[in-house]
Amino acid sequence: MQIILLHSRLRQARSLTLSSRHLVAGLVLFTLSVLGTATALDLVVFRHAGRWMSPVAADATANDATLKQDRYVKDNLTAMAVRLGEMQAKLMRLDALGERVQGLAGIKPEEFNFREPPGRGGAEPSSTNVRLERSLSMTSFQEALDAMARDVEHRADYMNVVETSLMSDKIRLKMLPTVQPVNVTYSASGFGWRFDPFNGRNTFHEGIDFPAAVGTPIVAAAGGVVIAAEYHHEFGNMLEIDHGNNIVTRYAHASRLLSRVGDIVQRGQHVADIGSTGRSTGAHLHFEVLVKGVPQNPNKFLLAGASQANIATLAAK
Repeated sequence: MQIILLHSRLRQARSLTLSSRHLVAGLVLFTLSVLGTATALDLVVFRHAGRWMSPVAADATANDATLKQDRYVKDNLTAMAVRLGEMQAKLMRLDALGERVQGLAGIKPEEFNFREPPGRGGAEPSSTNVRLERSLSMTSFQEALDAMARDVEHRADYMNVVETSLMSDKIRLKMLPTVQPVNVTYSASGFGWRFDPFNGRNTFHEGIDFPAAVGTPIVAAAGGVVIAAEYHHEFGNMLEIDHGNNIVTRYAHASRLLSRVGDIVQRGQHVADIGSTGRSTGAHLHFEVLVKGVPQNPNKFLLAGASQANIATLAAK
């Protein structure tokens, strides 16, 4: 290709000859300039996109962030509501356990009420002392809630153990023969050595004799199972009650037996009537306490029962 150049300033015409190489080189330079310009524009646009963003696009981005934040808050609130429901159920169970333990321990409701929150207070932190305050994030609040739930569970387990222990102690005390079997103020013959009323010999008396009129009620000194209800040639109409832990009580010389072998009797239940059957000089109750078959002084148990009754009376006032 040949190009002729004409101009008034030129004395003579000039000509330029362009080969195919010149054309290819020109096209390459044009293409590179276009690509460079487009790349530069893209960089400028992306770098300043935040400044040049339209109000509509900015509002859409803000709305999307708000929706994500709301969804995050709702999800966390739902999870916390579930945990709070679980904790509420555990606290109700803990309150019920506390009331049962309170009753077993003999604590008055007005002294320790599980239904009312305990009093709390203290001085308000000073605005200058930043160390006394700390911000609470959603994550830290969730962690605190989890720790409180674990603490409530541990306390409930502890209360269960305490309740079981107190219940065992209460049952064990109820199975001890601490109730005086006859409502009289004195005994005619105590536990230990004495002169036999029939032959005058110095013999060991293995129980306590409570004198009373024929027909006076005899009550069980503790709860248990009747293991003997029969006539004995020395004890007359005799009743024996097994209280567990190898403890047995014997009630002798009765005029009438109201319980039979195998009956479960409660503490203080009417089981027989005073009489003078068997080897007896008059109407009375011969009362024995045997531990592993060995006679024990019944006064030790009866005095313990009297002390507990006095303590319970003082605690009720």
